[in-house]
Amino acid sequence: MQKRKPIVGITQGDSNGIGYEVIIKALSDPRVLEFFTPVIYGSSKLFGFYRKGIPEIEQMDTNVINAAGEAKPKRINILNCLPDNVFAEPGQATPESARAAITSLDKAVEDIKAGTIDVLVTGPINKKAMSGQGFGFPGHTEYLQQQFGVKDVTMLMTSHRLRLGVVTGHIPLKDVVRSISKEKILSKLRLMTRSLKEDFCIDQPRIAVLSLNPHSGDGGLLGSEEQDIIIPAIEQATAEGILAFGPYSPDGFFGLGHYEKFDATLAMYHDQGLAPFKALSFEDGVNFTAGLPIVRTSPDHGTAFELAGRDEADPQSMRSAIFTAVDIFNARLEYAELQDGKMEERHLEGTERRERSGRPQIA
Repeated sequence: MQKRKPIVGITQGDSNGIGYEVIIKALSDPRVLEFFTPVIYGSSKLFGFYRKGIPEIEQMDTNVINAAGEAKPKRINILNCLPDNVFAEPGQATPESARAAITSLDKAVEDIKAGTIDVLVTGPINKKAMSGQGFGFPGHTEYLQQQFGVKDVTMLMTSHRLRLGVVTGHIPLKDVVRSISKEKILSKLRLMTRSLKEDFCIDQPRIAVLSLNPHSGDGGLLGSEEQDIIIPAIEQATAEGILAFGPYSPDGFFGLGHYEKFDATLAMYHDQGLAPFKALSFEDGVNFTAGLPIVRTSPDHGTAFELAGRDEADPQSMRSAIFTAVDIFNARLEYAELQDGKMEERHLEGTERRERSGRPQIA
């Protein structure tokens, strides 16, 4: 199948963080434009401000546009969606930079719904500042779930070393236990299995499930959630044909490298999974939202205000987020083509059977 070059929408994130710097650095090698066409949602003024602060990048082939349909291949397209009087205050969480992040995100989502961009890569945001401006969501994941009207999604962290999903996301630790249920674990396992097949081309994915309590509860001495919730969920998943295993105590699981034996790991809560993930894969880690009808990724770091405007930010995670989005876009096309081929094959087999049996064919 001939792969087409996707249009990658990239939101600026908080304009006072390291978003522009990592975007600029990730796109600075013109060879990357052979694989996709970028559209940055933000401001050419802010782009120019931050590019001047990176002296090793002398020239970039940019194209300022007012609509995604104007994007040109082999150019870095900057879609101006912010007011002309926008300005940068590197390192500061301000109402203005939060509103700019919201505007950038809203416009990119509008365009991906309209089909004028193919995938979405989101720059890092300051959640507290955005909440103060009426954003109303704990993060990108919950916002996108609402925007696309899907019942369930999961934050699936991915790198060259491991893939990791979470049962509970951006909630306080004190709320984790009452938020975990057999049904929720099953939903995440179903979702992850489907994503691993469709988005990562893994035919029979194996998923490890982590325990909630230390030492997997020590037979109930340290908690009963393993016996009452997690093990029944794994057993039900197995009955459905999902290759789920566990529960595994997280300390030994990561300490002994057992994650390498699985295609993905399901953690019970945010830091249980993301702490070891970032320890192992911070440089090239990517946050992928599994379960959406569109492809969305982001780097695995935040705004890093302390580094903003200092030419010290590492672009590798942003670069990985862009290429992961492109890879998943292509994987979905290949999976859809494969499924269409199987449907056509079944149709032909059915036609041949009807012809042999002498039964009339129904159009």
